[in-house]
Amino acid sequence: MSEKNMVTVREVMNQRYVRVSGMDAVAEAFLQMREADARCMIVERRDENDEYGLVLHTDIVRKVIGPDRSPDRVRIYEIMSKPVLSVHPGMNIRYASRLFERFRIRVAPVVEAGEIIGIVTDLDIATLGLGQLLA
Repeated sequence: MSEKNMVTVREVMNQRYVRVSGMDAVAEAFLQMREADARCMIVERRDENDEYGLVLHTDIVRKVIGPDRSPDRVRIYEIMSKPVLSVHPGMNIRYASRLFERFRIRVAPVVEAGEIIGIVTDLDIATLGLGQLLA
């Protein structure tokens, strides 16, 4: 693939996420997620030495609904993934795709200068990335 055909994570990332606190109840955070039509929740760091967390719909299904736990009582920190693998916006989507495959992930925060600027999903890479490569 030539340099002119290179597609970066920045070109395919999206803003479909919400930021929540680890102390939020799952029910409360889920309502924010649904209202924003978001694909995931980014769990805020407690301080500058902490790491971001991530909650997907599947976490709610597997860790709250399946075991019949109360979404009003379960806190986000109990079901989140942390730390999470992140990617930088200048990364070639081929490498992001390889990272996703190697670590069996479907979503990654896009981090620039220590701050999340978006998220990228396997669907973004497949639909937007491949679309740009074929154009």
